[in-house]
Amino acid sequence: MWARAVAQGAVAGLAGVLAMTAVEKAEQRFTGRPDSYVPGRTLSRLVGPPDRPRRSVNLAMHFGQGVLLGALRGVMATAGLRGPWASAMFWVVRLTNDQTLENATGVGAPPWTWPRRELVIDLAHKGVYAAGTGLVADWLASRSGEGPGQRHAALAPGRRSDVGPVPR
Repeated sequence: MWARAVAQGAVAGLAGVLAMTAVEKAEQRFTGRPDSYVPGRTLSRLVGPPDRPRRSVNLAMHFGQGVLLGALRGVMATAGLRGPWASAMFWVVRLTNDQTLENATGVGAPPWTWPRRELVIDLAHKGVYAAGTGLVADWLASRSGEGPGQRHAALAPGRRSDVGPVPR
């Protein structure tokens, strides 16, 4: 069950990163903003000596992060964490992952130091990723029925200590 959830999440993550990329390209045509090579620089710092930014390294990090983090969203959906709240939680995970890697490698700076326009654009793009990934992950997980969390909530809504785990 969990291997399927990871695989479905990876597929959902790919769908989410494709949606995010499409929105980014449309936004860049409208605003004239150039491509960012921060993902590629971050990957270069993580795996070896820093290199001049290359499109292939940038795309590897961009799509790799989307697919790998999508696996987590697939597990969330299979467990019963679905819908807009789950996608909002996942949005925070994506932002946290990006910022942790970028700041740990010295490639990025904390978001509160960014120009406001860049911050809004990044938040919007990651929101598109989280929503797109969530929609696909939730749909794929729903084909197998409710998750354990949903079955638990059906017994007694809310977080309750007097309701034990659902039977397997």
